[in-house]
Amino acid sequence: MKHSVQVTILGQQYTIKSQLAPEEVRKVADFVNGKLAEVEASHKVVDTLNTAVLALLNVAGEYLDLSAKEQADEDARQRLESLAEKLDKACEQSGKSG
Repeated sequence: MKHSVQVTILGQQYTIKSQLAPEEVRKVADFVNGKLAEVEASHKVVDTLNTAVLALLNVAGEYLDLSAKEQADEDARQRLESLAEKLDKACEQSGKSG
C-alpha cells in the first residue's frame, strides 16, 4: 500500500508517495537534509542546485565505497568457505588414514 508523506527538503515541501512506512520516508528526508546541510557548511554554496549536486556526489561516493567494501567482504567470505571445505576434506582424509 502506498502512503503519501509530506517532507521538507531545502525549504521546499514535497508530497512523497511510497511503499515505505511514513517514518521511513521521513528518515530518508532527514538523511537528505543532513547531507545538504553538510555541503552547505563545508562549501559555503548558496545555489540550491549546486548544493544538491554536491550532496548527491558525496552520497554516490559513499555508496560506491560501501559497495566495494561489501564486495571485498563477500570475496573474503567465499575464500573462507573454500578454505573451510579444504580443511574438512583434509581432516576426513587424515581420519581415514590414521
